[in-house]
Amino acid sequence: MTDLKTELGEAVGAAFAAEGVDAALARVTPSDRPDLADFQSNGALAAAKALKANPRELAGKVAARLEGDPRLASVEVAGPGFINLKIADAALAKRATEVAADAVHAGAAVVADPRKVVIDFAGPNVAKPMHVGHLRSSIIGESLKRLYRFRGDQVWGDAHFGDWGFQMGLLIVALGDEGGAEAFMADGDGPFPAESPVSLEDLERLYPQAAAKAKEDPAFRDRARKATAELQNGRAGYRALWSHFVAVSRTALEREFGALGVTFDLWNGESDADPLIPGMVEELKAKGLLVEDAGAQVVHVARPGETRKKKLDDGSVVEVPSPPPLLVVSSEGSAMYGTTDLATIKQRRRDQDFDLVLYVVDERQAEHFEQVFRGAMLAGYATEGQLNHLGFGTMNGPDGKPFKTRAGGVLKLHDLISMATDKARERLKEAKLGDDLPADEFEDIARKVAIAALKFADLSNARTTSYVFDLDRFMSFEGKTGPYLLYQAVRIRSLLRKAAEQGLAPGAIVIGEPAERDLALTLDAFSQAAAEAYDKRMPHVIAEHAYRLAQSFSKFYAACPVLAAPDEATRGSRLTLSKAVLDQLERALDLLGIDTPERM
Repeated sequence: MTDLKTELGEAVGAAFAAEGVDAALARVTPSDRPDLADFQSNGALAAAKALKANPRELAGKVAARLEGDPRLASVEVAGPGFINLKIADAALAKRATEVAADAVHAGAAVVADPRKVVIDFAGPNVAKPMHVGHLRSSIIGESLKRLYRFRGDQVWGDAHFGDWGFQMGLLIVALGDEGGAEAFMADGDGPFPAESPVSLEDLERLYPQAAAKAKEDPAFRDRARKATAELQNGRAGYRALWSHFVAVSRTALEREFGALGVTFDLWNGESDADPLIPGMVEELKAKGLLVEDAGAQVVHVARPGETRKKKLDDGSVVEVPSPPPLLVVSSEGSAMYGTTDLATIKQRRRDQDFDLVLYVVDERQAEHFEQVFRGAMLAGYATEGQLNHLGFGTMNGPDGKPFKTRAGGVLKLHDLISMATDKARERLKEAKLGDDLPADEFEDIARKVAIAALKFADLSNARTTSYVFDLDRFMSFEGKTGPYLLYQAVRIRSLLRKAAEQGLAPGAIVIGEPAERDLALTLDAFSQAAAEAYDKRMPHVIAEHAYRLAQSFSKFYAACPVLAAPDEATRGSRLTLSKAVLDQLERALDLLGIDTPERM
């Protein structure tokens, strides 16, 4: 199944080639003047310059070769050599029929060569509740996971669970000091209690207390470091206690991710990569990549000539490698953050044999990933282009700074969702939507509206940009918002339900009215939107299409009566178009991770 833009590109390319011009110049795009044409090609200008020919004459020759193409109602040359293309009504009807019949992809094409893709996103940690700082990674990563799967790739979404390292030692010592885990502090192989000695609330309380104490109390910090080392060396009691930390945290995290509509195929923790580290270190040494540097062991990842200026404490300026070396083993003999990430790539090569790994992580981590990716390529764990860091902007408050609570603290994700759900209830009642529905259904709708508001507000912005959090604006049922799109979907569903109750059936699509043409062209554009969002790794392209589709349907609905159409054939055509819009709108929303209610 091919969209009209692609089909026309091939036809115009063939016409250019017949005139001795490179077909690659015959790029077809949606028209800048939709009142004059549906698509345009400006390639004659560049081609004529290369050939030292008159661009309007060349465009005229190309246009003459396109005359008679049954897909085109008209081919006209405008200005200095623009080729304007208007699609025939019959061709639009044919394409809209294909879209309507495609129950799986709603008219979108899939990739020719599927890949094995790992998407690393969200980055939850043991003992740390989800907060608004996790929101963007979770929402963007989930959308990309769905988009890549939709396009035909084999995809694994990986939470990359932070379950290892110094924070575990802090928790073990803090809990031991409180006397809450005496059975786990004993030497030996156990057995140890199967019931967790801590709740999530305990962990959320203990971790910040322990982290603060470690900064102030060197003795406590040293005990935590020793506990971390003993845990990683396999001390049975500590391992058993750690497993409870992980289980309690993961249960709570899965509940919070579930509320946000986010799921993972893998919950591989940093602990899963840890057993690979000793062998990896020896491998790096054998390859001559690991070198001594001030007592530590590093991999130099900067290429010859890649340097930056660094100001020293004495005020002098020196040239240093850029990016800096990847620290693999500290001067104290410990594996570092980058070491674990490098071992994780090795693990993914073994387990998924990936073609591509996408890391949906804050833009501030860019240098770290550049170091790790280069180290992985030097070690032979990946090739150029297989590892990609997808950074993103921040969600800001009205002051333009990262969003905080009124008290200046970090807002928990659970509290944010509750706040949005309260606002959704308020807006639904103001609009008198769902007043006659059972209480449990109304609550389900309010939750869906809340999540749609949060997700669409995020994903309608380009991934790399920041945006201002404004719940009142996000929750509006008018304008470019998630609730508006849900309302449009529900309205179409209601229309189709009324048609079925009246015994009215969909029929063959016939295009005639301008609003029908616009709607069919918008349906056709979904394939290009999905391909662009996939290629650029930018879910906002799907969000833009969903909004354009809803607007196009609104104009169609106002200009072209459906249930009150003048005859049965027209009514059947418009019902089929309406169903095609609903299916594609719901598919686009699903790619954004947004569920649509049955009614409001």
